[in-house]
Amino acid sequence: MKKPVRNPREVAEIVAVQALSFLAGEPERLGRFLAETGIGPETLRSSAADPQFLVSVLDFVLRDDETVKAFAAHSKLHPTNIMAARQVLGDRQWERDVP
Repeated sequence: MKKPVRNPREVAEIVAVQALSFLAGEPERLGRFLAETGIGPETLRSSAADPQFLVSVLDFVLRDDETVKAFAAHSKLHPTNIMAARQVLGDRQWERDVP
């Protein structure tokens, strides 16, 4: 049985992981992201567990209107939901509130 989502931070992390998957689906886009972050393909999976890395994923997606629109269509999310996920991940309060 699937575990229910408990808080906004968990939802934001799911959105960021979806964004990472979206980036990985297009080699050119993924290459630009990796070059900008300095992360190598071999550490990409382990980096996804780092909340700050997830923030950088959403920052990369949100930086360009076309990328935001493409990810929004791909994930069936409204762009404002993507921005909200970014805000939640950047908010240190959610780190304290998670049990």
